[in-house]
Amino acid sequence: MKFSISKDNILDELQLLQGIVEKRNTMPILANILVQVNPQEVILTGTDLEVGLITRFPANIQEAGALTVSGKKIFEIVKSLPEGQEVSFVEKKDQLLEITSGQSEFKILCQAKDEFPPVPEPKFEKDIALPFDKLKEMIELVYYAIAQEQRYYLNGALLILKGKSLELISTDGHRLAYTQTGLDKIKLDKEIRVIVAKKTLSELRKADGSTVAFDADENNLFFKVKNRILISRIIESKFPNFDSVIPKDNPQVLIVPRAEFADAIRRVSLLSTERSRGIKLFIEKKKIRLFSSNPEIGEARDKLDVDYTGSEMEIGFNAQYLLDFLMSIGSDKVRLELKDENSAAVMRPEPSDEVKCLYVLMPMKI
Repeated sequence: MKFSISKDNILDELQLLQGIVEKRNTMPILANILVQVNPQEVILTGTDLEVGLITRFPANIQEAGALTVSGKKIFEIVKSLPEGQEVSFVEKKDQLLEITSGQSEFKILCQAKDEFPPVPEPKFEKDIALPFDKLKEMIELVYYAIAQEQRYYLNGALLILKGKSLELISTDGHRLAYTQTGLDKIKLDKEIRVIVAKKTLSELRKADGSTVAFDADENNLFFKVKNRILISRIIESKFPNFDSVIPKDNPQVLIVPRAEFADAIRRVSLLSTERSRGIKLFIEKKKIRLFSSNPEIGEARDKLDVDYTGSEMEIGFNAQYLLDFLMSIGSDKVRLELKDENSAAVMRPEPSDEVKCLYVLMPMKI
C-alpha cells in the first residue's frame, strides 16, 4: 500500500472518524480504522459495531493494499504536520505504516485487515433522498430530549418516513420533543418506522451537504452525504406511543417573547436547588411571574409581560428543560399551552415554521 495526499484533504476525514472509533477498548481492534487503497481511491472505515462511517476520496495512488491502524494516532500525526504539506503513507514489512511529510517521519504498528469486523455495505436501491438542511434542523429540535439510560429504546429518536412526510420524535420519560416536515413524493413500499441511535444523530449533525441518501435493511440504517456513508444499527425495541402523550385539550394559551423568557428563566434558576432546577411560574392576566428558592441560599423573582387572558395558574417546571426547548428554536415568540398545574404543558414556536415542532413537558411539584 502506498499513496500520498495533501494534509488538508485527509484531515477532515480522519477528524470525523474520531467520533466513531471505540474509545473504551472493549475490543482493541475497534480503536483502529481500516485503510483500503485501490487504483481509484482511498477508503477509510471506522466502527464501534453500533455506528460505522465509510469515507472515500481520491489520492495519488501508487500501490493498492489494506491494513488497520490506530484511529487516534494517525489523526494526531496528520494534525501535527504543517498546513498545506503533502503526506505520504507507505505500508512496510512487519505490519508497519510509515507516514512521512517533509522532514517528519513516523512508523506506526498496525494490524491485519482480516481482524477488522465486517461493516454492512448499503445498496441505496430505494432511491430515497431527504433534504439535509431540514433533517439537521429536526435533529437539533429533538436531540436534547434523548435519554441516556438502561431503557435502551429511549437512547435514540424515532424516525417515521411516509410518502409525503418525515417525523422525528424523542423522549426521556419526563418530556417529549416532536418535529415533522413535508416531503416531495417519495416512493415507499411501506412506512419506515425505526429508532435511530443518539450517536448516529450526533454524527449527522457534523455533516454538511444539500441532500442525504437514505436506505435501510433488516438491521441497519444508511445515510449517505457526499463521499461519506454513516451506518447505524437499528435499535430493536418498541418506542413509546407518543401520540397518547401529546395533550389534545390545553385551553389556557399564552404567547411569550422567547429570548426574554429564556433570559428570565436563566436568572431565576440561579437560586433554584441544584438537584431539581425547579422554578415556579405564576401566570396572570397579561403577565407571568417567575420564582425560585433554595433554603440554603435564598430566592429569586422576575416578571414578564405576555399575551394571556386566561385563568390564573401556578405551575412548576425544571428550568433546564424549559431552556432546552427555547434555545433549540429560532422564533421570536413561543406558544405555551396549559390545562392545569398537574397536567403536561405543550410548547410550540409562534408562528409555526416549515419544519413543525412541539414540546411536551411534565410539570413539577415545587
